[in-house]
Amino acid sequence: MSVELDTIYPARQRRDVGDEEETNSLVQTLAPADTGDAWKLLAGAFVIEASLWGFLLAFGVFQEYYSKQPEFQDESNIAVIGTVSTSIYFLGAPFATPLVKRFQNWQHLMIVGGWALCVVSLVAASFATNITALIATQGFLYGLGFLTLYFPVLSMLNEWFVQRRGLAYGVMYAGGGLSGIGFPFLLEALLSKFGFRTTLRAVAVAQFVLVAPILPLMKGRLPPSSHGTLRMFDLSFLSQPLFYCLAISNLFQGFAFFIPSLYLPSFASALGLSGTMGALLLAVINLATVFGQISFGWLSDRTNNVVLLVFVSSFVSAVATFTLWGFATSIQTLIAYSLIYGWFGGAFVILWTKFGSVLSDDPRSVFSMMAFGRGIGNIALGPISSFLVTGLATSGYGLGKFEPLILYVGSLMLCSSMGIFGWSLKRRR
Repeated sequence: MSVELDTIYPARQRRDVGDEEETNSLVQTLAPADTGDAWKLLAGAFVIEASLWGFLLAFGVFQEYYSKQPEFQDESNIAVIGTVSTSIYFLGAPFATPLVKRFQNWQHLMIVGGWALCVVSLVAASFATNITALIATQGFLYGLGFLTLYFPVLSMLNEWFVQRRGLAYGVMYAGGGLSGIGFPFLLEALLSKFGFRTTLRAVAVAQFVLVAPILPLMKGRLPPSSHGTLRMFDLSFLSQPLFYCLAISNLFQGFAFFIPSLYLPSFASALGLSGTMGALLLAVINLATVFGQISFGWLSDRTNNVVLLVFVSSFVSAVATFTLWGFATSIQTLIAYSLIYGWFGGAFVILWTKFGSVLSDDPRSVFSMMAFGRGIGNIALGPISSFLVTGLATSGYGLGKFEPLILYVGSLMLCSSMGIFGWSLKRRR
């Protein structure tokens, strides 16, 4: 059952002049939003996104490496490691959001604890001897740590940014994209030279060193409430048809989005390209995602016509998948596909904050539901993609082996673009 924090005020008849003076003092001393310290918080959020989420975006390199190791090559659930780590964050959104608000005094502690769990999970994964252990550590524990720290960060970001919230989210998400440019090359080189055990330990040390200095920047704008309890989510947006239109579009997108990042390195390998070229494709996707999220975030701050942005993001991704990826026979075509898919497909998540502002007075509840929808798709993505990729690579569309996977991604992106039908359902705000 979804719950959120509700501030319980004393009965009106018990309020006195002292309460009113305290409230007036709070308003007068509250730091201004969208400026000053807001950018310090955003800088810290950028580093966290780059260090922790950027690592997850490069999992395709690990997947390709694990599939070629004697102890793992017969395993069919390697992709589940990556999907579990990302899905924990998405599926946990409706539960983490109200808890973060309820225990507002503990937000900084949650960030520190989640960061520590991410580091410990990678060290534990370095001792794994089978895929099940990797799913439990590099997958589940890392995802749980990221969930624990990330929603306090989002709560603070929502406090500090109001008018420029879409842009702020775009800049923060760009951190993962920028680190994703270098991460694939770095991981591919480390894995090739030192193996996965040393690589995981090296990443754990790097995450510790990079995140520790910015922890003092992670402070909320609003003082913790001394009156809090849990109550049901404000579900008024469920009465709006537009919510279901956007939720279904988001669900389709969630069932497909991460597949190219997981399988493009394998596709490149099937073409006879080196592991470095596979890493290059992931880097291009992540670089394009940076520009896509910032540009779509900027656009979302300037229009309420979010369904048009939904259509552009998903439809362009679908066309590129059917054509460029499906008929790709060279690195040049794959780079073009990675650029287009990363720019437009990667921008979809930045629209969640706009969904919230269009549908509800509390955008966090809508954001959580959208994250949960993507999580459902993510958790099923591993088994589905493993089932669709069978046999040996040959020639023709999708090299034969990847044809069902490419058709699956393109079709779901096309279905996601049908969110344009929400045009007539928009509510004027």
